Amino acid sequence: MADHDRPARPRPTERLAAFFALAALPVALTVLLVGAVLNWAALVTAVVALLVGVTAGWHAVSRRGLRRAVAGLGTVLALALLVAVAFIADLSVARVALAIALAALSAAAARVALRRHGRPVAAARRPAAKPARPILLMNPKSGGGKVERFGLADECSRRGIEGVLLKPGEDLRELAEDAVARGADAIGMAGGDGSQAIVAEVAARHGIPHVVVPTGTRNHLALDLGLDRNNVVGALDAFADGVERRIDLATVNGRVFVNNASLGLYAHLVQSPEYRDAKLKTAAETLPDLLGPDAVPPDLRFAEPDGAPHFTAQLILVSNGPYQMDRLEGRGTREHMDSGTLGVVTLTISDAAEALRFTTLQAAGQVRRFPGWRQWTAERFEVRSAGPVAIGVDGEALTIEPPLVFATLPRALRLRLPRHAVGVSPARRAVHLLSRSTLAGLVAVCLGRPAG
Repeated sequence: MADHDRPARPRPTERLAAFFALAALPVALTVLLVGAVLNWAALVTAVVALLVGVTAGWHAVSRRGLRRAVAGLGTVLALALLVAVAFIADLSVARVALAIALAALSAAAARVALRRHGRPVAAARRPAAKPARPILLMNPKSGGGKVERFGLADECSRRGIEGVLLKPGEDLRELAEDAVARGADAIGMAGGDGSQAIVAEVAARHGIPHVVVPTGTRNHLALDLGLDRNNVVGALDAFADGVERRIDLATVNGRVFVNNASLGLYAHLVQSPEYRDAKLKTAAETLPDLLGPDAVPPDLRFAEPDGAPHFTAQLILVSNGPYQMDRLEGRGTREHMDSGTLGVVTLTISDAAEALRFTTLQAAGQVRRFPGWRQWTAERFEVRSAGPVAIGVDGEALTIEPPLVFATLPRALRLRLPRHAVGVSPARRAVHLLSRSTLAGLVAVCLGRPAG
């Protein structure tokens, strides 16, 4: 990632504020402990109320919207409980008042420390000149007919964009190449992720910007780019009033993909009717039935970064940029698409008992705790097998001769986004209490590192 894309490092005042926010809490707890040892019930209640009040206060000053409102309400209720306990149990009013004051100062200091670091920042973008000859390719069948439903052909005519409909039997790659040959200086695709990958490859090879119009079923690429997947017509604004950024592309044996490629049992499920709605969840729920005594482990051979060899895996997912995943279904999004790395996830399950354990952990959003779960980043990854390998590439079912060689193409694609687009992946906007909590952010700022 370029230096200008990275979060700003904390200032000395922010580091000092983070230190005070963290230090004020144990001091406040000590104030309550002194002189209260004879009233344990009241002491425990007061300590719990103080802890809840301070941590809720930290979240209230570092979150927005509904999370801020809920955290603020929690702060008020916790401190009200603390005051009530003080009067009922006859705790020292002075000590309780001092503890509340320290809690308030801790929350205020947290705001100072995190005001520049508690919000996701969109990837660096620069204004892009209006193209002289924009062309949008459209797949009328994608997403159940969204191209016609949203009147994209008419919208293109009104905006001075040449619209090209993909007809039955036509080759999308040839249409994209023809558009470039006719002088397109910005080329867009209204279709699913598989279609986006084809047109993106052509755009990258010719060095012209690509526009994503989300008319597919799931539109994972648009999601991770921070586009509003429900505002299909608004995506056309990228042609006239757009900003530009660069993202990575990934390849498997030279074939470009924008999201991910999957191998193993999941790859065999890509053509199932449930696939597009459930995706990896379908594979996870099917695993117990596929691990019986007669089941043959997939012949997928690979090595971990330390060189440790593996001879099988039930699932292998290689993504264009690492996914942030707590469970399989619908949770995989990418914080960055310009890191110059692949994300690699492998899942190995040896028997039905392990399948049951994995299913339980996945339902609880704790897949990383499963012993057979491995996740790392790499610039290159190779999978070997004795015969042709079934693989799902951006949702398309394929069979590829081994070895399968995955590679990254750092910042290969020029991408145009509407100026009004959020431009931030859900993985950056989400609150992750275990890995990116406010407490973790305060500690990071205190140590001189960016919180996000």
